[in-house]
Amino acid sequence: MAEAEAIHVRPPEPIVITVCRAHNLRGSKGDAVNVMVKVEFNEKVLGETPKVDCSPDVPAEFNFSTTLNCTYEDPLALDEIAHKPVVLTVIEVMPKERRQKEEKTSTLGQCTLDLLPLVKGETNYRYTLVINPTPGSPLEAIPAENPRPELDVMLSVNEALLDEQQIKDGNLLTITVESLFSPPDSWQLTGQQFYYSAALPVPCNSEKEMLVVFPGGQLKLGADKELPNKQKKWAVPGSAVGNSIFIPDSVIASDPVEDEDGDFKDKGDRDHRHLSESEKMRITWNTERRCYLENAAVKGFQDSVAKTRYWPIEIFRFPQPAGGKGKKDEEGTISYHGVAFLNLAPLLYPGVKRIRGAFKVLPYTDHLLHEKSKRKAGIGEEALRLSLNQLNRSSASPAPKKAGKEKAEAEKKDAKKGASNTLKSDTGSEIDGQVPVNVEGQQYADSKSYIMIDICLTRPLVPKRPPEELARRVAELIPPRPAFPKRTDSADKAVEDYHCQIAGVASLLLEEFREMFGEDQGTGEPQTNEVMEGRRQKLMYHLNSSGKYFSFKEQLKHSVIKIVREKYLKTTNFDDRQQLQTFLSELYVYLVDQMHQSLNKVLQIEDQPPIPPPLTTNAQLKHFAREAEVNKNFDLATKYYQERIIREESNADNWFDFGTFCLYTNNVSKAEECFHKCISINQRHMDGLMLNGVVCTLAERNEAAETFFEAATNVDPKNILAWTMLGLFYDTISNDIGAEMAYLEANKLNIGQAASIARDEEQEKEKKEKEKAERAEKDGEATDTPQVEGKSLTPSRPGSQLKEPARGTPVVGEAEAQEELPPREPTPIPAMSIYMQAVDWLLEVKAVPFTEQALAHELLTTPSGKTPAYHIATARVKLQKEEYEEAEQSLNDALQVEHQNPDGWALMGHVKYLNGDNHAARECYQRTLSFVTDATETHSIYLRLASIYLQDGEYQQAKQTFLMACKKSPSCVSWLGVGIACYRLGELGEAEDALMEANILNNSDPEVWGYLSLVCLRTARKVEAEQSYKHAVKLQLQDAALLNEIHAEQKKATFGNPEF
Repeated sequence: MAEAEAIHVRPPEPIVITVCRAHNLRGSKGDAVNVMVKVEFNEKVLGETPKVDCSPDVPAEFNFSTTLNCTYEDPLALDEIAHKPVVLTVIEVMPKERRQKEEKTSTLGQCTLDLLPLVKGETNYRYTLVINPTPGSPLEAIPAENPRPELDVMLSVNEALLDEQQIKDGNLLTITVESLFSPPDSWQLTGQQFYYSAALPVPCNSEKEMLVVFPGGQLKLGADKELPNKQKKWAVPGSAVGNSIFIPDSVIASDPVEDEDGDFKDKGDRDHRHLSESEKMRITWNTERRCYLENAAVKGFQDSVAKTRYWPIEIFRFPQPAGGKGKKDEEGTISYHGVAFLNLAPLLYPGVKRIRGAFKVLPYTDHLLHEKSKRKAGIGEEALRLSLNQLNRSSASPAPKKAGKEKAEAEKKDAKKGASNTLKSDTGSEIDGQVPVNVEGQQYADSKSYIMIDICLTRPLVPKRPPEELARRVAELIPPRPAFPKRTDSADKAVEDYHCQIAGVASLLLEEFREMFGEDQGTGEPQTNEVMEGRRQKLMYHLNSSGKYFSFKEQLKHSVIKIVREKYLKTTNFDDRQQLQTFLSELYVYLVDQMHQSLNKVLQIEDQPPIPPPLTTNAQLKHFAREAEVNKNFDLATKYYQERIIREESNADNWFDFGTFCLYTNNVSKAEECFHKCISINQRHMDGLMLNGVVCTLAERNEAAETFFEAATNVDPKNILAWTMLGLFYDTISNDIGAEMAYLEANKLNIGQAASIARDEEQEKEKKEKEKAERAEKDGEATDTPQVEGKSLTPSRPGSQLKEPARGTPVVGEAEAQEELPPREPTPIPAMSIYMQAVDWLLEVKAVPFTEQALAHELLTTPSGKTPAYHIATARVKLQKEEYEEAEQSLNDALQVEHQNPDGWALMGHVKYLNGDNHAARECYQRTLSFVTDATETHSIYLRLASIYLQDGEYQQAKQTFLMACKKSPSCVSWLGVGIACYRLGELGEAEDALMEANILNNSDPEVWGYLSLVCLRTARKVEAEQSYKHAVKLQLQDAALLNEIHAEQKKATFGNPEF
């Protein structure tokens, strides 16, 4: 009861309509005319302006204001403002004649005022409206070249009808029913006349729907052509007549058939559509109906479309009454009842806010309606009643009616009753096993009838990332990096390498000398020649006997060979022995000289320079391993995991990660060895303890498994995952009591964690409010306390009033309520259940059996059944087990409920990719990247989408997508992709840069060397091309197509292959 009283309804907001002035008016008896303007809305007269004299040269200055209240108690009030016009009728007042009691008036023209800008958040809006002449008005006689009669009108409100949050959360659904083409052949213009109506339900909140009818369809001949820019009509024009029934500046869009979303858009349907739209009869509405959807209605609409995809619109005709006004006994019944199912699924695509197309009309049956849209009953009878009411009102004259108020109220009641009746019909009669036959409606199908409908939203249901942001992110992809020194084999480089080798060998010799004779240096004995010679002999003997002399010689051999090749250009055998001796003498002298130069530089007493750090970090190696794992390159993944262990053998996480990989490859014994090593390094490693328990459970060593799981709960007694895993283990061994205990503890911790998060958020909010108040006091802008500020804001912000009562328990006094706001403790709702937390972790560590068990518990304990998260987790399990059909089914179930889940679409793309359906995978990946929220793991999405672009020959798209992967997490594979794409685009410089980046991250990838060889061949660099090719062959390049391409380029360039 207290909550009901706390709900605040905003007081009515007056809309001020000001009629400013009229221009270019002309009367029936000359240019001078005495006029007034009547203002109507919803068939109610809001006011009349004073009578003002004017002429074509002198405008009529009215400056008259009237108000229209927007009430917030009625949920349909904003909807009425959105779709109903204010009708302005310009009336000429004749001067009184003799013996005439009242002034005689005649209508000059009308115009309609659109209130839509106010619904969009505007507070002031000005119109200059063209006055449409009524039949017989003197305004019809104005020549076309003369200025048109116009009326200046201004709209204003004190405060916007909707606040920013309401505008952001709500939406405006615009439905335009254009024409029904190719109607049944039995329809004729002669004989009995009929009304033609279309109707469809529209959600007005999360539970109820209202009925929207379009009763004004007109049967026209094919020869009766329509103008290219067809103006839209008001759905409820009120008292407007003539051209005033058209919405100002609103025309029907004409889109290419290939861009439509309907049924008849294939090339085989073009002839039928052309014939139907040019020669056959049609039913024309050209009517626009706007529907304001609040936040709950938007969510309900979105959920309905996600679940059923199809939205029904019913079409029917009914006879016109014999008299001018249709009475109840003359209403008759509907006939030719058809239905078109609008596929609204495109509205759930990111960024899409409009669909338009030709939708097939089918014979209406309850069975078909239920099958396509899951609705149990139609809306035909209720739509007929509303159509007759609307037609009867529109057939009256524009003069004010005494019963206008009563009829307006009756219309509002009819709309509400229609909404309730529609709701009842959704849960009504049972569907019989026998499918009924609609004989009249079957003629729609026989004639291939279709109806053109346009549905538009002000904002897309699923927002899309703007292109500007994407362009900015692509522009920032490649970070600055110092140029990596190119490795050249010039003569100077060969000499430099020889100096480095001499320095290295000299350093090793010094270490050997100090190790052997270091103690003798401190004795103070004289350093005679005999002593020094003895030491030299001992050192030489030690080096020869230990094999180090040979090792040092081999170390220098490579650098000497390079000097011979690069400086002396000797690569072939000598034919003359004398020449050989001469060359060796020269070489010896040169090498000794260079040795002395090198020794003079390096033989100084200083510390050895530190070894440069590796180019890749531990985290990068883990990323490379995961990437290879996703690409099913298990040998390369093993190499990366082992390299991490070699670098940091005492790091427990390195062993743990390698163990999870072994578990994924079903090498359980190796996984257990890794987990044991992990625990031997760190006895309190939580993940290692739990996975040791998992491995022992799989091996049916339950006692050891229980020890590990309990040890995990002891290491961190407040760890939710540890208790959940213990419960899952107890379930495995049928220990129901132990499982119940563990789950209770885990749930208790989960709820406590949710409460702690809520408290932290509340404290952070209070801290910010306090800091804001302190700053305001310092600036002299505010002296009140934060509580007083909150009170002053309450009347103008109803949303804040709705939020505050939820913070504490309801109390009677306002002051007491203010005091009890801070606690906010009752029933915190955890963001994720304990089982789903376990599922996420188990999927990461590849423990499939425990994952399936946790999912089973999640299904049993979730009141709503299978949630999208459940379906996605199931799909991930099936993907790990390579059961792709089951994975696809689970993803379809998830996306039907939560259609904008980026992880769901990403996984669907992986399933399609692994099944070889690259086209479907491409669409899924593109859709995933269009969402505002990124998927959990985007690297594999970028790589696979880019590889599909490469296969399809879209190299520019492939380049950009690979670059996105490089920005997110660079790897050899991503840079290789950039290099391939740039090479195919002819951007050889960028291709080489990208391939160099790839080579830095992994210099043993044969494909990288292969493409580097291609780049060097294309840029006429013989030495680099040959060296790159040698490396590719040495690393066993297996890509036959790439090898053939390299050989073809080598033949074309006549170099690059030593075998030539």
